[in-house]
Amino acid sequence: MDTGDPEGSDRTRTESDDVPDVTTEEFYEALLAAERPVLAARQVARETGLTQAAAKEALDRRVEEGALARTNVEADPAVFYPAEWSDPAARERVVVFANRREIVVDRPTQYTRARLSQFAHLVDTSAGEPDTRGYLYRIRREDVWAAPFESLEELRSSLRSVCSGRHDALEEWITDQWKRAHRFRLSTHEDGYVVLEAATESLMGTVVEDHLDEDHLRAPISETEAWVNETAIAAIKRSLYEAGYPVEDDRDLDGGEPIDVEMETELRDYQREWVETFLENRSGVFVGPPGSGKTVAALGTIAAVGGETLILVPSRELAEQWRDELETHTDLDPAVIGQYHGGEKAIRPVTIATYQTAGMDRHRHLFDSREWGLIVYDEAHHIPSPVFSRSADLQAKHRLGLSATPVRETGSEEEIYTLIGPPIGADWDTLFEAGFVQQPEVEIRYVPWRDDTAHNAYASASGRDRYRLAAENPAKIDDIRSLLSRYSDRKALVFVEYLDQGEAIAEAIDTRFVSGETPHHERQRLFEAFREGDRRTLVVSRVGDEGIDLPNAGLSIVASGLGGSRRQGTQRAGRTMRPAGSALVYVLATRGSKEEEFAQRRMHHLGRKGIRVRETNADE
Repeated sequence: MDTGDPEGSDRTRTESDDVPDVTTEEFYEALLAAERPVLAARQVARETGLTQAAAKEALDRRVEEGALARTNVEADPAVFYPAEWSDPAARERVVVFANRREIVVDRPTQYTRARLSQFAHLVDTSAGEPDTRGYLYRIRREDVWAAPFESLEELRSSLRSVCSGRHDALEEWITDQWKRAHRFRLSTHEDGYVVLEAATESLMGTVVEDHLDEDHLRAPISETEAWVNETAIAAIKRSLYEAGYPVEDDRDLDGGEPIDVEMETELRDYQREWVETFLENRSGVFVGPPGSGKTVAALGTIAAVGGETLILVPSRELAEQWRDELETHTDLDPAVIGQYHGGEKAIRPVTIATYQTAGMDRHRHLFDSREWGLIVYDEAHHIPSPVFSRSADLQAKHRLGLSATPVRETGSEEEIYTLIGPPIGADWDTLFEAGFVQQPEVEIRYVPWRDDTAHNAYASASGRDRYRLAAENPAKIDDIRSLLSRYSDRKALVFVEYLDQGEAIAEAIDTRFVSGETPHHERQRLFEAFREGDRRTLVVSRVGDEGIDLPNAGLSIVASGLGGSRRQGTQRAGRTMRPAGSALVYVLATRGSKEEEFAQRRMHHLGRKGIRVRETNADE
């Protein structure tokens, strides 16, 4: 093993040595055995068979030679770690923590990151320049289930190509998960009905009986096959997935009537890879930061599939935006594009509908009766919520989701992959480094109370009243004015949680406030004026969080709403993520309130994506 030590610094212990030693090789082996990034002398002693005193002496010598580094902590007199971790070497280092199914990579190459993305999830990225960062990957069961390999041996080979050597415990777990992903299959019988097939008789007799309802299956066909109630297909997938058995869906679904559509915009390389991966699986969720072109990649998918398409969106604004995108980036005849929601009801070969409308009983039969070749679920993180999940029961030969981040605070992102398909996308760092998406500069600004009266009101309040008082701290208005003045050359969005606060801020800075109460036609007019540059500043409520295309917003100020979800924090920061220009995000938190904790927690989620987050005081 090449340890990267300075020449001559590493000694090999022999029987003739009078002074016990710990080679750098042995230290790394001890790290792997203990599954910890740092070790105390007593832990090294346990792993090497030395006494604690001898291990401490040997480690101190290694520190003097520069191979290791040392720091004092409260729990132990000192802990030791490789010197490269404080002064990174010019090459990558991969450390595998098999029992936790985690892989830490220091300064990974593009090859390593590409390999890991096939079977692991990027959990965290340390701060710093891209070529000096450390990356933490975790292998989850759904990552193995969705791994793009023809065989288990191919997956093992890819793992070993990144993680030198064999890691038996990890490989045994991956083997078990791989087998689970190929135990149940849905197919179409030659007579037209749907069959659920289990790999063994015992699986059909135990797992199916324990996890499926009586009305999910119509009748047994054999010891390993059953006739499926087609109205329960989504419920069957969901139930077996929760039991740890994803279902392979090989039904012969109708692709819908063909549509004649070609792209008029060239896809980027990574967008083409997304589309190709999707076509192989026939299902999946495009996951990438706002501004990465998920919608354009989806249009490329529509053109590649070439079948009648249903696009589901959470709002009428997004429906209008999808129509514009279809007409801008494809040669699709506008006459074949329909919208079905509260303002318009027309089903065409390409139909854009809201989740709420598609899930209503009185409209549902219209969507069920059409054979869709592709269903697109925009802002797919909505799918697990009760209001939207009924529309996910709509089945199609191809199912595509789009989401900046599928994270939901309930932890139900797995259900997104169950109902739609596995995640497809590049890690955020890759897009930042390639220049496709501009990394925003994020700053948390701690704003003091305007006066003692406001502070005392907060101190005497409790519960949600206290949270709202901190969110609506009047001193934030002065700080917003200051930031808008400092960056007067940028178009700016100010996000708020509360309607009263939005109106007050809009009046104070002489602009308009856009909320759910703003009439639809007026919202469209204001957003268009912002896009065209006729209006430089807007105050927006949650209607601006998702999907609505507000390009070239060089400044984003989050005045309140920090108690919202991690996804909401990502979306608001994402309003400034665009291919060009330096984007700024300021998060205002009232000093000495719970907002401080909320801000740090929400922005840490962005920090884990590789975005640098700094903290300052507004009055400094």
